[in-house]
Amino acid sequence: MCGIFGYVGNHKNAANSVLEGLKTLEYRGYDSWGIAAKEQEAKGKEHREFIVEKHTGKIGTKTLGPQLSALGTSLAIGHTRWATHGGVTETNAHPHLDCTKQIALVHNGIVENFNELKTELIKKKHVFVSQTDTEVIVHLIEEELKTKGFVTAVRDAFNQLQGMNAIVVAYAPSTEIIAAKTGSPLAVGLGDDGYVIASDASGIVKHTKKVVFLADYQMAILGDTFKLLQLPDGKEITPHIDMLDWTFENSMMGKYPHFFLKEIHEQPQVIKNIALTYGDQTQKFANLVNKAYGTFMVGCGTASYAALAGTYLFSSIAKKHVNFTIGSEFEYLEDYLTDKTLLIPISQSGETIDVIDPVAKAKKKGVTVAALVNVQGSTLYRLADQKIILGAGQEKAVVATKSFMAMISVLLLTAYSLRQKQELAKELLLKAADNVTSLLQEDSKNTIKKIAEKVKKKEHMYILGRGLSYATALEASLKIKESSYVHAEGFAGGELKHGVMALIEEGTPCIIYAPNDETYQAIISNAQEVKARGAFIIGIGPRTNPVFDEFIETADIKEATMIPQVLVAQLFAYYLALARGIKDPDKPRNLAKSVTVK
Repeated sequence: MCGIFGYVGNHKNAANSVLEGLKTLEYRGYDSWGIAAKEQEAKGKEHREFIVEKHTGKIGTKTLGPQLSALGTSLAIGHTRWATHGGVTETNAHPHLDCTKQIALVHNGIVENFNELKTELIKKKHVFVSQTDTEVIVHLIEEELKTKGFVTAVRDAFNQLQGMNAIVVAYAPSTEIIAAKTGSPLAVGLGDDGYVIASDASGIVKHTKKVVFLADYQMAILGDTFKLLQLPDGKEITPHIDMLDWTFENSMMGKYPHFFLKEIHEQPQVIKNIALTYGDQTQKFANLVNKAYGTFMVGCGTASYAALAGTYLFSSIAKKHVNFTIGSEFEYLEDYLTDKTLLIPISQSGETIDVIDPVAKAKKKGVTVAALVNVQGSTLYRLADQKIILGAGQEKAVVATKSFMAMISVLLLTAYSLRQKQELAKELLLKAADNVTSLLQEDSKNTIKKIAEKVKKKEHMYILGRGLSYATALEASLKIKESSYVHAEGFAGGELKHGVMALIEEGTPCIIYAPNDETYQAIISNAQEVKARGAFIIGIGPRTNPVFDEFIETADIKEATMIPQVLVAQLFAYYLALARGIKDPDKPRNLAKSVTVK
């Protein structure tokens, strides 16, 4: 949620650099945006100030207004805001200024003690203009600046904040940008002509591949040089510099109308790469599982369904018991953790707060953390004792596709590694990649489009599966909800008679996942039950059945059958969104790619 971008350096087009940087972060989710740039000269004023431009809505193809576009400046900061405290207004949008208009600040996170701080600041005659918790921080720095220098004022103000926060702040009399964090991500790019700072390294890669990922309780100073300080005391520390292996071109849409569809088409290569190159990494993970006394998988949203699938894969393939919990619930179930426990958190962004928080608490109990994560240098990446980078590449559509396929591929390869049968897993994954490629041909896509057109006016839809296909059903329902805003629910087939049947009426679309495994006969019986109540049945599997009104064939590849079956759900969700008139399926309403606040 929310995006931060800033630049300080040698060129005089900082405001435009920040505008373009914010556009690379659109996928994170936001409802307003703004930029503050420092005046180069006072122009008859007693002090330099910040020129600020704010807007509600999307940044999209927007250009700078006349004041900022005409301003030659080497320092600017910007923000895309997801409203928490206060509504979606230009006044509440970031950046926020202090009373003197000499301090500009952007912020991700929530200041939990903002009411107490605000009360004290009002007593000291500070004037607030917004409803945000963020504005408290800029006035707090203003107050500290009365008796201290810029760096010390920011440090002491930040140390007073409670909660998980990241700030980037500039001061008109200074040539520096200062950043600090205790939870929300920040990364500093070390360029040849200056420094960039962003809430996601994807915004940095256009400028430089040299990056420093800020850890919690660190403060960065960007100016003539780069310094990293430890909080709360401000002691200077040596930064660790990472080299990004991404390319800017990979984050471009290319020939596709949406990133959603582009990233669906990138999946065969992601799956093949894991099959062919991840043997050693998954064997190390398997060794950890073998040594552990109690293994737990946690994730949120799409990653949670990958984790649930992992429990089935480890059970059926490796005969290993693995516990699954939704990330936001795991902290309520941590009493049984010991220093012999293995925790496997799964996350695309590596910044999901509902995963990060319980993982950090588990580490205090001595738990070993082995993470599956897609973003190098992310918080989860740094927390983990061992990690596997999913290798899906940057995912810009909010709706997760290729990252989920990477998660399932890694988990399947790990499960077979526990049985010392990696070659079999490799064979299955390569077949799955080939089947996905076949399903991405125009004939298959046109079949899925036609089915989407048939059901586009339906407001309720149900997806049924058993065993591993239960996790598939849950993931399919999430894709449909996120993309098309249809109420879709995934159920275990055996739950029909326990209440779900009451929801079925004439014409209700029901997707049936029917792989050629031990669940086939039982799920076909479930299909017949809902068909008898008038449901419109869409079957997905290796073989058709008279109960299906529509059928999409996928290959029979043992446990890897899940991969092409999920691909069908992704395409169906995408085309259903278009059929229902949704103009930008890359950015579903009310959703963000990286959920960094509780």
